[in-house]
Formats: sequence, structure tokens, C-alpha cells
Amino acid sequence: MRNSYFQFKQFRVEQEKCAMKVCTDSCVFGAYVEVAEAERILDIGAGTGLLSLMVAQRSKAVIDAVEINPEAQLQAQENFNSSPWAERLLLHPMSLQEFSKQKPPTYDVILSNPPFFLSSLKSPDAARNTAKHTGELLFEDIISFAQQHLAMQGSLYLLLPPDEALYFAKLAEAAALYLRDTLHVYTSHKGKCIRHIQSYTFNALAAQWLKSFTFAKRTR
Repeated sequence: MRNSYFQFKQFRVEQEKCAMKVCTDSCVFGAYVEVAEAERILDIGAGTGLLSLMVAQRSKAVIDAVEINPEAQLQAQENFNSSPWAERLLLHPMSLQEFSKQKPPTYDVILSNPPFFLSSLKSPDAARNTAKHTGELLFEDIISFAQQHLAMQGSLYLLLPPDEALYFAKLAEAAALYLRDTLHVYTSHKGKCIRHIQSYTFNALAAQWLKSFTFAKRTR
């Protein structure tokens, strides 16, 4: 049976109210995102608040967290309140579409572990469905928001399964958001790739240079 909480060194994530629990790929994602220089960060689909808490620990940024699910909203707020960074963590209990109408600021970093599994069968658990499948939040919604509210030198980060990651990359490039780097997450050393952690930028030349540099570094 899963614990009702996940203990980190500097904070604790209670998770009994959330359909989607803390998992390894989310922890890798939170550690991978570059936030040291960020002043404003947005977490789309906060869930337990895990990603917001991880980036708060590694930055001095003000962090806005958007969450549509009522149970997850309560859970995230509780976790924020009990953390050392409560004054920098702002929960917005609404959809991304509603939040966009609130005239939000420009963000240095936008990150999301969005609903996914576009082609998979849905679970009988309604809360888990909303958390794992595109329905309430479309990839196009994330891209549209980034076009309006991501700083020109900012970065958009996503955690997605491989097929959905490739699909998102096509949508993003058509909207002038360019894939800068991808970290592949495997089940084990010889296992299958289960997730892509992607970063996007508006700068096509910088994205191409960094991808080439990263590929060269990995193949030496």
C-alpha cells in the first residue's frame, strides 16, 4: 500500500487526496528543470504541488501553480503552507484557460506534467482519467499560453510519454516554439523509454545549436 506522504530532505508531500501520486519520473523532471536564474515560474497542473516545491527549493522565484481538481487544490495548498517557501508559492484554483484570462505575468520558466496518453484506453477511475488523459487541458492550450506569457528568453518544460512528446513537438514547432533538448527516461539500464522530458524555446538557432552540442557530447 502506498504511503499517504512522500518525504524529501527539506519538505514533505502529502498525497492522500490526489489521484496521481509522487513517482520517479516526476522527481527526475523536477530536478532536471533549470530554474536557478528564474524570477517567475508557472506550474501547470500542480497536483500535489511536488514540482512547485522542487523548483522553489532550487530558486528564489515566485511560483504560480494552476490546478483544476478540487481535491488536488486542497492537497497542494496544504503542502505549500507546510513548506519553507510558503510565501513564494501561489496556488490558483482554476483551469489554465481561466487563469489566462486573469492577465498573468510573463514567466521565465513554464513547466507541466500535463494530461497525456492521447491514444490509450481510459481508466474507470474518473479522477485518474482527468489527471492522465487530454480532456480538460489540451496541448494546444499549453502552447497558446506559452506564446502569450513565456519570456522571449524563457523555457517551457514538459514531461510526456514518447508518442505524446513527438506529437507535442510537432504542434510546438508549428507555433514557433522549438525543441531545445530531450532527456529520455528509461525503466532501467536495458529497459524501455517511458518518458521524454522536453525543453522548448522561442530561439530556433539556439535550440538547434544546443541539440547539436548535446548530441555530440552524448556520442563521444
